Amino acid sequence: IFKFLGAISVDLGQDRIKPYLPTILAPLYRELNSNYAEQDPTLKNLSQEIIELLKKLVGLEAFSLAFSSVQKQANQKRAMRKKQRALQTVANPDIAARRKLKRHKNKAETRKRKIESLRPMYKAKRHRSNALKDLAMVE
Repeated sequence: IFKFLGAISVDLGQDRIKPYLPTILAPLYRELNSNYAEQDPTLKNLSQEIIELLKKLVGLEAFSLAFSSVQKQANQKRAMRKKQRALQTVANPDIAARRKLKRHKNKAETRKRKIESLRPMYKAKRHRSNALKDLAMVE
């Protein structure tokens, strides 16, 4: 998709690409700013190359305006999600408590995994899964 966006932008040219610049920059910015674990470095490099191409094609001033608007929009979305999460904690404390318990459980499992990798002879006690019990119909 990134290659397609680059090809379309080159094909459209300088004047016709300007209205679509924020739309094209949004996925590129998201890929550059992402920090998840299994990130593909080739995608990051490709998005950086396409951003450089767009910068040369459109000019620095127009590119900067579009990029800053995309950046601002992403920050607003992030802040809104954070606010929604905080409001949900107040509105639905039971859901928030469940989420917190899940987070703590995952943290403990991660800690156990890390200890096992550092000391292979040590086996941490694992929580036994009650998957069959959970699936059973309880009246």
